[in-house]
Amino acid sequence: MNKTVNINLAGIFFHIDEDAYMKLQRYLDAIKRSFTDSQGRDEIIADIEARIAELFNEKIKDERQVIGHKEVDAVIEVMGQPEDYQIDEDIFEDEPKATTQAAPQRSKSLFRDTTNSYVGGVSSGLGHYLAIDPVWIRLAWILFTIFSSGGFVLIYIALWIFVPEAKTTADKLAMRGKPVNINTIEKKIKEGFNDVADSVKNVDYQKYSSKVKSSSTSFFDALGDVLIFLFKIAIKFIGVILMIVAGVTLISLFFGLFAVSTFGVIDTPLNEHLQVLNHSDVSIWLIAIFTFLAVGIPFFFLFILGLKIMIPNLKSIGTTAKLGLLALWIISTVGLAVIGIRQAMLENYTAEVATEEIILPISKNDTLQVKMKNNRRYIHHLSHRNDYSIRKDPKGNKVIVLQDVRLYIKESTDSIARISVLKKAEGFSYDNASNAADALLYKYELKDNVLTLDGYALTAIKNKYRDQEVQIILSLPEGTTVLADKNTYSFNNSWKYDEYVSLSGKEGKYVTLKEGGFTCDDCLDNEVDGEWKYKEWNDDEDQNDYKSDNNEEFNLKIDEDGLELNNEPVKVKIDENGIEIKTKN
Repeated sequence: MNKTVNINLAGIFFHIDEDAYMKLQRYLDAIKRSFTDSQGRDEIIADIEARIAELFNEKIKDERQVIGHKEVDAVIEVMGQPEDYQIDEDIFEDEPKATTQAAPQRSKSLFRDTTNSYVGGVSSGLGHYLAIDPVWIRLAWILFTIFSSGGFVLIYIALWIFVPEAKTTADKLAMRGKPVNINTIEKKIKEGFNDVADSVKNVDYQKYSSKVKSSSTSFFDALGDVLIFLFKIAIKFIGVILMIVAGVTLISLFFGLFAVSTFGVIDTPLNEHLQVLNHSDVSIWLIAIFTFLAVGIPFFFLFILGLKIMIPNLKSIGTTAKLGLLALWIISTVGLAVIGIRQAMLENYTAEVATEEIILPISKNDTLQVKMKNNRRYIHHLSHRNDYSIRKDPKGNKVIVLQDVRLYIKESTDSIARISVLKKAEGFSYDNASNAADALLYKYELKDNVLTLDGYALTAIKNKYRDQEVQIILSLPEGTTVLADKNTYSFNNSWKYDEYVSLSGKEGKYVTLKEGGFTCDDCLDNEVDGEWKYKEWNDDEDQNDYKSDNNEEFNLKIDEDGLELNNEPVKVKIDENGIEIKTKN
């Protein structure tokens, strides 16, 4: 059993085996001794430790993993031994001398180079990454911004916000694609000291350019800080919105699932309608769970995303949990798709079932009165509707009540009156639709030449709602007089087509079936055969002759100029006392 040690390396905590810790400690001590008299010793050591911490982070899989000899040896192999990089101090004054081994090239990383920046260091960083002079990139930014009407400014700001700044020596070496080891870190830091010395020597020559560059950099740095602050606030606001929307949705789904969970336990209207409308023959429970998972899992991840925006250090739920939730979401989505297809197949077939024609004791020249019948147990308002309701019959059984009832009248080919009931329904097969139509219960009664029709139809709740419809086909001989009650208004066929005639608009009046249509002595003159006939206005007919009660003829003319009686203008007054017409004479 080995003892582990907790260490803080460049601000990062690691668990390391005691023996591996001793080896790492000896290695760091040797590095410190090799830079005893070097310029920038402390900065070199700090950057070396930061690079070692970065390499350790790349090699461990989770924060609980213990670093052993294997990881320490791998880091030392990358960083190299101090004795491999004994560099003469004069190396930076003359041409660089070759070291004992060539350092392998490393792929470049994208950073913002703020040491050579005018705004945010984006162009300079892209120059290092693409091996292009930053001047050309800055010129490209200007041209792209002009041609895009300022759109590329947003891209620049996004890179400024999301691309990290090269702060440490290791970052600057990675930006240039150089290996980050003891040799390159030392070289880079000493180059920095020499650059400072050179700038001091040449201060008179660089005075004005350095001042302008420093001022512009300070201004844009401050502007960048403000933009980043505003961006962070916007991101936090987005996180709050995501949490609220996702949270409300999840709570609603939970209560919806709870409501469905009462199915079969608590008798509620919701459960009744779910039972009536579910044609897939799949358990309501299963549909509810599929819906909860298919909708809830994406919103759960949105909620987690909002939390991560608000709390950057929020611990992840783990890869296993993510994959498990993804699998559940796929299963539930596929399940709902299959159920939806089965539900949609309900409309594939429409079947009609007609009852046998019944001969009515109505002969030519008889008068038939037609009216609709109400039943307060099943319907509250007697009117035609295309939906359904759920009620209980006298035995306490639940039934579906349908008010999609239509009355169609046609002229009989002989002198015999007949009636038949046509029932319609939809289904996923013809037999299924026929069974649903045949299961409809509808009643009518003829007594003393009064035909009473139910304003509704019934079917058992197990038959479900399948857009059922009832049509009453009434065949009458020519010459039959019909008096339709006013309560038949919404049930009457409202237009004439094929062999059918219409009673619409004739309710409450005696009409006679003659020559394929209804004639009405009590109706308006321009209303013939159950249809409103439009009469074109003739300018020659705007003047008409009428007779008064004492058979005196008078001439009445109505045009855009007003009203004239016997070629004299008149005034008309209409009030509760009647109509008063006055002339000047």
